[in-house]
Amino acid sequence: MEIIKIPAERIGALLGINGETKKRLETLTKTNIKINDDGNVEIIGEITDEFFLKDVINSIGRGFNPSDAEKLLNEKYTFQFIDLKEICKSENNLKRIKGRIIGEEGKMKNEIEIATECKILVYGWTVGIIAPLDTIEYAEKAINKIIDGAQLTRVFNDLAKYKREIMGYRLIGNKK
Repeated sequence: MEIIKIPAERIGALLGINGETKKRLETLTKTNIKINDDGNVEIIGEITDEFFLKDVINSIGRGFNPSDAEKLLNEKYTFQFIDLKEICKSENNLKRIKGRIIGEEGKMKNEIEIATECKILVYGWTVGIIAPLDTIEYAEKAINKIIDGAQLTRVFNDLAKYKREIMGYRLIGNKK
C-alpha cells in the first residue's frame, strides 16, 4: 500500500468526469485507488503497479493532464520536477523565472517540449517534466540554463544541438 498527498484542487483531475480517470488508472494498473477530501491518495496493489502509478498520481497532483501523466505507466518514461522554492527568493523572482521558462506566448516551453519529446508544466513553485528516459536529461539541462539566466537565444541553439544528439543516439541504438 502506498499513500500520496496531492493538492485538494487536483482531486477532480485525478477522479475525472464521473470517476473515469480513476477507473481507467485502476484498470491499467490492476490497483485500487482511494481518495479522501484532504488529497490523501491510497494505492493498493502489487508493488510494481504501485510504483508506476505513484508517479502518475504525483504528476497529476503537480498539474499535468491525466493523459500526459498516463505515459508514466510505460517504463521508458520518467517524471522529474524542479523545486523553484530553493532557487527563487521572492515572488517577483519566481514570476520572472517562470516567465522565462514559458517564454513569450509559450514559445520557449514549446521548443523544449519539441526538442526533447517531453511535456512541461509550470505550476506553483515547481516545474514538472514528463519525458522519455533518454531525453529527460536534455530537458532538465535546458530548464536549468534558463533558471541560471542564460540568454534565451543560446538555449534555443542548445535545443537544436540536443535534438540532433538525441536522434544520433537513437539511430546508432546507444543511450548516452
